Amino acid sequence: MLTAAGLLAGAWPAAGPAAAADDRAAPGHGARVLWDEVTIPPGREGVVEVAGLAGPLPGAGSTLTLTAPAGARVTGVPLDAPGYRGSVAAGGRTAAYTATSAERPWHGGSFPFVLAVPADAVPGTRPGGCALRLADADGAVGATGGCRVTVGVAEPVLTRPESGVPLGPRPEIAGTAHPGARVTVSDRDDGEVCTATAEADGRWNCTPGPALPAGPNRLQATAALNGVSAAGEQIQITVADPAPARQRTDHGRRTHRPPRQ
Repeated sequence: MLTAAGLLAGAWPAAGPAAAADDRAAPGHGARVLWDEVTIPPGREGVVEVAGLAGPLPGAGSTLTLTAPAGARVTGVPLDAPGYRGSVAAGGRTAAYTATSAERPWHGGSFPFVLAVPADAVPGTRPGGCALRLADADGAVGATGGCRVTVGVAEPVLTRPESGVPLGPRPEIAGTAHPGARVTVSDRDDGEVCTATAEADGRWNCTPGPALPAGPNRLQATAALNGVSAAGEQIQITVADPAPARQRTDHGRRTHRPPRQ
């Protein structure tokens, strides 16, 4: 599972009338704002992690509830701490933590919600509707807000060249990436080696323009699409020294011509 958690900074600030941008819900009178943001590639899972709650907080029986953004679903509440009970609603539309026996509920620690983004989600989009709510045992809401989920792009994969195999100065470089993504291959000095655009099946290939220098090096591919990007794993390569020029021979024998006077 891809974990891309964010910290909820200032999760229980003083009440204020200002509206928040994107999916950050504008608080009503006396309410506080909770929000978080996370980037999740299509078909992957990520974590919205609520942390840093402070100030007067509700006690036993209170609940922290997350509503998933459009098209996504909550798949887990993996909190490993006593005093709380996590639950996911059927279909994953919402999930909640309930304070059961915690001595000081919501003080310290963090509260993770695992979100899954569908495989057909478009990189760079931000599905709306993600909401957070903290309510006491009687259902009175003390804090509301949102979480901004951005659909990311998957890390590209290098399939050629193979690591550990001596290479020529301009080896064919190939791999897979999200269809339509612009792939840039860089070397150990972060210099651009070559670029390509992934085809509909995700495949791409390119060949270095300037020859790669002889000796050890490394290659890494980065994919970018609709304002989001991701870097793949690095591979170590070795470019072979160019073969020395062979002298002319006569009937298979090496000859030597004296320099002209």
